[in-house]
Amino acid sequence: MYFAFIAIALLCSFTPAWETDFAVAKVRAQQEKKYILLNFSGSDWCGPCIRMHSEIFGSDQFKQFADANLVLVNADFPRQKKNRLPKEQEQQNDRLADTYNAAGSFPFTVLLDASGKVLKSWDGFPKEKTDVFIDEINQVIHGKQ
Repeated sequence: MYFAFIAIALLCSFTPAWETDFAVAKVRAQQEKKYILLNFSGSDWCGPCIRMHSEIFGSDQFKQFADANLVLVNADFPRQKKNRLPKEQEQQNDRLADTYNAAGSFPFTVLLDASGKVLKSWDGFPKEKTDVFIDEINQVIHGKQ
């Protein structure tokens, strides 16, 4: 049992943390010289959002890339009462949506520089595989697009 706990703890330590505070994410991105990947999701109702978090963001390949290059921000919009976010979190997510996702698309992913400037966006679940999604981000952050 002890070894199972250690194994789970180690696995969790390699998962990039999703920031929920955008101001903190911007500071981290500036300090760590990283980009911000902002994802709008409906964690308890949006099938493509759930799939994106599982298949792309949950992949080892993406985790390794994100750890080195990105500060991840999740602006979640759950619908079920049991998953309701604190009021201040809801308000922040609404402000983020007003600024970066005015059309209200889900999932909607935005690559930003550390100041919050939009560099690229993806509407919906990416049609490409994880490695192609990572390549698209790399092209933007290395100035090839």
